[in-house]
Amino acid sequence: MMDWISQNSPAITALTSVCTLFVWLFYAQLLYLNFRRQRQPKIIINRGFGRTLQARCVISNMSPEPIFIEHIVAILHTDRGALSKDLIDFEVSPDEREEAGRLIETTRQGPMLSGSYNHIGTFHDIIGRILRFHGLSSDDFQSIDGRTLQSIELRVIAVYGSEDSPVGAARTFELTMGESGEALVPTRLVTRRYASRPRRHQVRKWIRDLDE
Repeated sequence: MMDWISQNSPAITALTSVCTLFVWLFYAQLLYLNFRRQRQPKIIINRGFGRTLQARCVISNMSPEPIFIEHIVAILHTDRGALSKDLIDFEVSPDEREEAGRLIETTRQGPMLSGSYNHIGTFHDIIGRILRFHGLSSDDFQSIDGRTLQSIELRVIAVYGSEDSPVGAARTFELTMGESGEALVPTRLVTRRYASRPRRHQVRKWIRDLDE
């Protein structure tokens, strides 16, 4: 056995070096993936204070760094297509806008610190604002022109830390009516993140659609 090891020691040494290299590469990959996961932006969209239309739409920044919110878009899906509205600015009259002394009184655009959260109103108010923007009103999941309201999708467009490319988050809640009354049911367990390079292209498309 010892003679065989002595005769093949160069090959054994080379094989050991290759195995050691693969082990180091494996651990380096784990460290990189862990570091990348910790540095990625994470925006959470959820409902708070109940699961009916009176629940508040809560946006949380669970990223390691602050984010700058640029747009908050609500999309109301119906049986006749989708209706959308950018909710970044508060719904105020021209007189109220002139009297507002601070920017925070007129818009939700601005920085959100890491670990902070805020709500943008109840889902009932959000749906009402979308319908008013399109000249409609609703009553029990049906608009005045007969559309059946099916779900509401919330999208957040933000800039993360010192990055230039925008990131996004989206979550959809189905509008259902059960024995206990109306309910908001999320279609996914978690908020969908748009932080990878391909998904950031989708976020930029969202912005272009808003500018049209």
